Amino acid sequence: MTSDTVSRTARLSEQDAAVGFTASRQLAESLQAVLVDLVELHLQGKQAHWNLVGHNFRDLHKQLDHIVDYARDAGDTIAERMRSLHAVPDGRSDTVVATTTLPAFPEGELSVAAVVDLVTTRLHAATATLRRVHDGVDAEDPSTADLLHGIIDKLEQYAWMVSSENREV
Repeated sequence: MTSDTVSRTARLSEQDAAVGFTASRQLAESLQAVLVDLVELHLQGKQAHWNLVGHNFRDLHKQLDHIVDYARDAGDTIAERMRSLHAVPDGRSDTVVATTTLPAFPEGELSVAAVVDLVTTRLHAATATLRRVHDGVDAEDPSTADLLHGIIDKLEQYAWMVSSENREV
């Protein structure tokens, strides 16, 4: 190795250290998939919250606010993690609509029982995206996978809690 090659290699290492870890295209795409589902979960949760009617309205109305707040905060965490890894999040409405895995939410007033089923389905859909990308994320960046673990845990807890409303023993 020539001294010029060694010098160039040293400069590249310094640049890498200055920039930090950079997400691969696959990691960025995986986090983008999680982001759009969290944004859509937030929006659909709010739609459900506004148009909920019927028995046990108040309890589910309040619980939906918790889910909405969590989805919004988790989406922000993922978007900011993407920026930390030099990836560019895209939360524009047209991108969210075109790429989310969550089914469309019906319009109009909906009964508590219907909303329980609709929201549970959407919580499971968002969790499925997180689980689908998890292993690839973990292989490249265990720190980011830790964020996904926490989101999976919380969304699955919300799915259990919401779905319990329609369960009978």
